[in-house]
Amino acid sequence: MKKHLTVIMILFFASLTMAQAVGGSFMLGYPQGDFRKNVDQMGFGFQIQGMLWEPTHEKPFSIGLDGGYLIYGHTSERREWTGFPGVYLNLTRTNSMANLHLVLQVSPFFGTVRPYIEGLFGGSYIFTTSEVKNENGNQQIASTTNYDDFTWNYGGGGGILFKLADNLDKVSALYLDIKARYLFGTEASYLTEQSITVNNLGQTIYNAKKSKTDFFTFHIGVVAYFGL
Repeated sequence: MKKHLTVIMILFFASLTMAQAVGGSFMLGYPQGDFRKNVDQMGFGFQIQGMLWEPTHEKPFSIGLDGGYLIYGHTSERREWTGFPGVYLNLTRTNSMANLHLVLQVSPFFGTVRPYIEGLFGGSYIFTTSEVKNENGNQQIASTTNYDDFTWNYGGGGGILFKLADNLDKVSALYLDIKARYLFGTEASYLTEQSITVNNLGQTIYNAKKSKTDFFTFHIGVVAYFGL
């Protein structure tokens, strides 16, 4: 599954080179529905989007691809290195979600302030990784993916573009982008911050949760239009 995700992300970033509009944003994520019962905290991450053309009066819509990465849980602890008394290691676990969506954006308004709506369809790769570093935290010793799954999702959202500048070298227009989205996710298995325990025998036990994976996200970023 990780190899497939890598291929998809390579194709996604290659598609950005053909886009006439490229945007990126910082996002906050809030689990919804059954997902929130198991992950009741805010996540954070980033999103990148490429659209094939800028909406115009004749064609007030555009299509493109959207990729994102969000962390919905993180733990860190200091442990003694087994077999080496007095030597300690730093162990961190990160619960993450990487997604890729096809986007349809409708933007019938033009000027310095441009509201828009959008629909999305795609999937999310949900995974938990562990990383061990030395006591100072500046050298990685080992890392692994503890658990992963895939979920389909779809949804929609809306936002407003505020023009910041015109004619910046190859950038014909630069906008501040503020938007919100709601994604409905199919059922998936995943780990939370409390899902991994170690028993008295030193064995690692995974207590995975299973539910739908609905998410609400809020974004703030920029969008640049090229060659128009």
